[in-house]
Amino acid sequence: MQWGGRFAGGPSVIMQDINASIGFDRKLWRQDIRGSRAHAAMLAMIGVLSAGDERAIAAGLEAIGREIEAGRFSFDAALEDIHMNIEARLTERIGEAGKRLHTARSRNDQVATDLRLWVRDAIDGLSGQLGDLMAALARRAAQHAGDPMPGFTHLQTAQPVTFGHHLLAYVEMLDRDRSRLADCRRRLNACPLGSAALAGTSFPIDRDMTAAALGFDRPTANSLDAVSDRDFALEFLAAAAIGAVHLSRLAEEMVIWCSAPFRFIRLSDGFTTGSSIMPQKRNPDAAELVRAKTGRVTGGLVALLTVMKGLPLAYAKDMQEDKEPVFDAAEAWALSLAAIAGMVRDMTADVVRMRAFAADGFATATDLADWLVRVPKLAFRDAHHVTGRLVAIAEARGVDLAGLSLAEMQAVEPAITTEVFSVLTVEASVASRTSFGGTAPANVAAQAAHWLEMLA
Repeated sequence: MQWGGRFAGGPSVIMQDINASIGFDRKLWRQDIRGSRAHAAMLAMIGVLSAGDERAIAAGLEAIGREIEAGRFSFDAALEDIHMNIEARLTERIGEAGKRLHTARSRNDQVATDLRLWVRDAIDGLSGQLGDLMAALARRAAQHAGDPMPGFTHLQTAQPVTFGHHLLAYVEMLDRDRSRLADCRRRLNACPLGSAALAGTSFPIDRDMTAAALGFDRPTANSLDAVSDRDFALEFLAAAAIGAVHLSRLAEEMVIWCSAPFRFIRLSDGFTTGSSIMPQKRNPDAAELVRAKTGRVTGGLVALLTVMKGLPLAYAKDMQEDKEPVFDAAEAWALSLAAIAGMVRDMTADVVRMRAFAADGFATATDLADWLVRVPKLAFRDAHHVTGRLVAIAEARGVDLAGLSLAEMQAVEPAITTEVFSVLTVEASVASRTSFGGTAPANVAAQAAHWLEMLA
């Protein structure tokens, strides 16, 4: 019985079920063992543990880690959580020394430390995955730096861009996702260990030692704050939610691009599924599932915000509900990143079809308006009006702007010359967008090369 003599009767089955967290917080076992080893080394250094006890604890924890990794560890729901499960097993293995490990700490600072370590490890892994996806997109962008496709607003054809330029837009988004994770990591990298239950401890502990041993920049400065806030987990979930939304947008575009009306890209059998009754179908299920998993990630953020919104200081058992949203969101985001990276590497672009769509829908109308401003020196609003009239004439005739005759154009605006036809092709349109950040193929090639160098 872990609680000594305070409770004469055991908890009810319902209480055991609602109180136990071992079903999910066992994911923290690596972090719990790391924290305990650092704590034991510090206790030995200040003389609270003997050198022999510290060695026994370190060896016992290492052996427990091997047991868990090999699947031989017996998790006990009656012991509630990963901390008590490991401590009980340690005492079983090494005897009295195991009971001394919990001196000068509480499960409150223990779990706060473990979760920070877990989130930090997750950030490092996810940052690597983001970089991998960015590199995959940048390589595709370099490959398609000069291949036109329709650029859309309101999912209506707007102006031609290149496929490479479109893909690089997601590289920029993912870079900001990675930056948010880096900011989160920097802020969370303070060590709660030694804050104990809420007020600190009377033992002469060295919190700088444990912080350094666990790779933290510093110990937390306020014991109440250290055990009672989960803003680091909320910030991680916020970054994850934004990142998942970015992936969902790209996944949605892949679904659209794969569809029969578009057919801009093709995914292989490795990332599609068939239909149970329609043999011709090739469904982009991987992209659809990435799109759907965004709900799990954003839901995790809302769930933890709701848990934390009304809690007085310091710790409350509500905070046991902090882990599942974090674990689930990290897992869903990691799987989504892997799936999207796989699809980016797998997809084959139909550049001929993209180019044909880019020429459709009067996509060079803005180029005509710009030419009217640049050459005959019309005011932009007048140029916009002239272009709109010419689009209406072309639409009525069933041709694109380049299909109008010079006479038809001059009937609307006499200042138009044959030079105008040089700006009405898709290739001329994209080549003209040379402003910084524009879609000109030379810009795209240079930016793709920049990212590949940065990510190498």
